[in-house]
Amino acid sequence: MITDSQLILKRGFDLILSLSLLPFLFLPIVLLICICTIDTRQWGVFSQNRVGQHGRLFRIYKLRTLKREPHHLGHLEKSATRIGKFLRSSKLDELPQLFNVIVGNMSFVGPRPDVQGFADVLEGDDRIILRVKPGITGEATLKYKDEELVLAQQVDPESYNRTNIWVDKVQINKKYVQNWSFSLDLTLILKSIIPSS
Repeated sequence: MITDSQLILKRGFDLILSLSLLPFLFLPIVLLICICTIDTRQWGVFSQNRVGQHGRLFRIYKLRTLKREPHHLGHLEKSATRIGKFLRSSKLDELPQLFNVIVGNMSFVGPRPDVQGFADVLEGDDRIILRVKPGITGEATLKYKDEELVLAQQVDPESYNRTNIWVDKVQINKKYVQNWSFSLDLTLILKSIIPSS
C-alpha cells in the first residue's frame, strides 16, 4: 500500500508539474471560462462539493458545459451545449482542476472524486481508497472514459452506476493504492494525453 513517504513524493510531483503548466494554461482557461459563460448564459465555472482524501469534502472546479435545466444521470449529454459536448468529450472541461491540484485537494492521478454517498460510505478494506487524493485521471477514469454514453443506454442509470460501474471502480482504485509507484502515475498521465489506437 502507498506509504507516507510515497504520498509526499506524489504531492511534490503534483506541485512541480501544476506550477510548471500554470503559465501556459492560465490564459486558455480564462478564455474558455469566458466562452462557457456566453455559451451557457451562466458563470462559466461549475463548482460542487466532492469527497476527497480521508473523506473530507472539497470544492471541485470544472468548466460549465450544461444548459440551465434539471440534469439527470445518464442524460447529461443531452443537457450539454454544442460547445459543452466538445469540452466534455475532449476532457477540456476539467482544466480548472489544475487549481485543485495546486492548492492540494486533488492529484493528477487518483480515483475520480465523487459526490457524497459513494467514497465516503465505503467500509472495511475499501476505505484505503481514501488514503490518496482524488485525481484528474486514473485507471478507472481511463476505463470508463465513455461512462456517460454507457449510462445513457441503461433503463435505470442510477442503479446501474451503483451496482456495476461503481463496484468495479472500487476494485480498480484499491489495486491502484495497493500497488502505487511513481512510474505508474507517469504511465497513466501519458495514457491520458496520448489516446490509444
